[in-house]
Formats: sequence, structure tokens, C-alpha cells
Amino acid sequence: MQHNPSQGSNASKPEPGTQPGHTQAGHPQAGAGLLFLREEEFRIAQDKLFFAFRDLNAAPDAILHELGYGRAHHRALHWIGRMPELKVGDLLLILGITKQSLARVLGPLIREGYVEQGKGKVDRRQRLLVLTDKGVALERRLFEAARERLAAAYREAGGPAVEGFRKVLRGMTTEQGRKYLDALEAARSQKGPRILT
Repeated sequence: MQHNPSQGSNASKPEPGTQPGHTQAGHPQAGAGLLFLREEEFRIAQDKLFFAFRDLNAAPDAILHELGYGRAHHRALHWIGRMPELKVGDLLLILGITKQSLARVLGPLIREGYVEQGKGKVDRRQRLLVLTDKGVALERRLFEAARERLAAAYREAGGPAVEGFRKVLRGMTTEQGRKYLDALEAARSQKGPRILT
């Protein structure tokens, strides 16, 4: 007995009164039209991500080079600044590096007065990281060096594209990374938005 393609499960059929790939309200479903992406389109996306990341970091890289630092130091400064009193263990998870590698990154930042390491108030075994005033100034300088390129791209793309871009970035992030992003978003919601001009 031959299988009739028209006899499928109800899950493969659109709801009554709707078009395939659309909801009852007529809005395209998430991912509609993206089911047949070719390999070349994924490669183009990787190409664009490569150049975007390279160019976004070009100005901060130049500043770091003058100080004898690299991108690993930049990442550490960024996350310690974003999450004051960050546990060393959490920084390890965020950066995805070994304890030995983190020691090589934090060592000079602490010795040269950019980062301070304290003990937890409840658990004295915890090591908590904060930026010093000197560290705050450097992190701010690095941020502002990259900010204009990102701001220009946002203005050029427009609000809907920016929101879509954020969703794509979140979709590329693992659950472990999303936990930290959600914590930052919750903290930002309590403080209210800060608009950079």
C-alpha cells in the first residue's frame, strides 16, 4: 500500500484559516522561511561575524597593545566591570579558560592596580573581583573605543533589525551563558535603561 503524502499528522497541517508558516493572527511563525538555508548562507554569516568582531575590537586592541595586554585581559575587565564582586569561579566559567590561564590574565591586572581581589563576606573562601578606579577608567576607555562602531551599525540597521540581531546572538549562546545574560538584564530592569548618545 502506497503512502499518500496528503495523509500526514495534524501537526504538519496549518491551522484552519491560516497560511503555512503563519499563525492564526497572520503573523509569520518564528523561523518561517529559514528552513532551507544553504551551507553557503551559513558560511556567509560566519564571514560577516568574523569581520564584525575584528573591526569592533580593532580600536580596543590598539589600546590594549600599548599596555602590553590582549583580548583575554579585555574580557576579564569587561565581566568584572559588568558584575562587581564577581567570583573567580564564575569568571572561569564565563571565559571558558583554565585556572592557569586565568592566573596569567588576572596576575598583571592585579599587580598593576586594575583589579582588586577580596574575600566573600559570608564565605571567606570565596575570592571576589572588583575593578579599581584605575580599572574602571581603562574598561570605560575600551568600551568607548568600540561603542561608536556598534552604535553606527545599530542606527544603520534600525530597531527591528537590532532586535532580531539580539535574538540571533541569544540563540547562539548556551544555557550557561544565558544565565549570566538574564542576571544582567534583571539588574538593568531594576535600575532602568541607560541611553547612550
